[in-house]
This record gives sequence, structure tokens and C-alpha cells, in this order.
Amino acid sequence: MAKGIIGKKLGMTQVFDEETGRLVPVTVIQAGPCPVVSVRTQADDGYDAVQLAWDEVPERKITKPELGHLRKNGVAAAHRRLVEIRGAHELTPGETVTVEAFEPGEKVKVSGISIGKGFQGTIKRHNFSRGPVSHGSHNVRAPGSIGASATPSRVFKGLKMAGRMGGRKVTQVGLTVVDRMPEENLLLVRGAVPGHKNATVVVREDR
Repeated sequence: MAKGIIGKKLGMTQVFDEETGRLVPVTVIQAGPCPVVSVRTQADDGYDAVQLAWDEVPERKITKPELGHLRKNGVAAAHRRLVEIRGAHELTPGETVTVEAFEPGEKVKVSGISIGKGFQGTIKRHNFSRGPVSHGSHNVRAPGSIGASATPSRVFKGLKMAGRMGGRKVTQVGLTVVDRMPEENLLLVRGAVPGHKNATVVVREDR
């Protein structure tokens, strides 16, 4: 069954593994509680999904259509974020998803907007190698040839070149839930997740 939760990346720390005694790097995510707003079904919508709300805010901070959508589905408080979690599930409108949906040791994947790096060259952006630096070479961090001359007499689309780096949706897979703290709505996930501190992330099971 598909399950997921929306949260905020608080930062990274480390915890001791009781079995091995080693330090484990973990990302702390403040996740949920996320009320279930609506449910998509294969019969009515052509796919299975559940829509979750997160980040409670005053009513004046969201639009009237968004507020009406929440009230229509029985969510009294205004929430800034709405996210659909695809897949079959057993949730119904009115329920609330918390960090207790995940168990320690469970594999998860985390999606978020990666940290923007601005305009970067090909070495940093695409891991190109640099040219020789001896004998007066000027080809130190240049990208090199980007195509042939007579044929095809143009540059192919999609060529790896310098440009804006980061600031796009990234999903980090293969992460593991180390611990959960239901009283504080915290998830401890082994490894790094996309985004800056306080960035919104979506945690889903990694099947």
C-alpha cells in the first residue's frame, strides 16, 4: 500500500547505532500531521491517490478556492500545501497521517527542490574533465568541442553545456528511517535529502 507524508527539512545531525556502535548521519524532518483532503480512485479518476494537506496557516494566507476545497472535504483549518501521493491506499477523508505511519528500518524516498547553484560551468554542472594546463594551454576549464563542422552543421539539442544548476525537483531514493518521534512529529532519515533547511519535502515509501 502506498503511503507518504509531507514535512520540513530541519537539518542534519548524527546518532549512534546501538548494534554496531557507529555514528550514523541522519536528516531530521518535521513531518505532519497531514489531514487527508480527498481520495482519488481508479473508477472515478483513472488512478489511485490520496491528497494530503500540510503547513497550517491563517485563512487570509490562502486563496478562497483553496479554502473552499479544504472546507468542502471536511478540513477545518487552512493549509498552505496540498500534495498527492500516488498508489493504492486505505485512507479516507477525515483521517490524519502522522510519522507513526513509518517504522524504523523502513526504506523511503524523499523528494524536494534542490539547492540552487546559479550559473555554473560544465565541470561543476556535468562533471566534465579539464584540459591540460601546461605549455601555455588556454583550455583549462573550457567545455571543448560541441559538434562537427560540415555535418551536421549545427549543434544538437540537449547537449551538456554551461547553465543554471540546481533549483529543480530531485528525488533521493534508498534512504532508511532510523527513528521517529511522534510527540514532536519528527522523522530521522539516514543520509542527506534534497533542499535547504526549512525546505518542504515529501517522504514516500521506496518500493
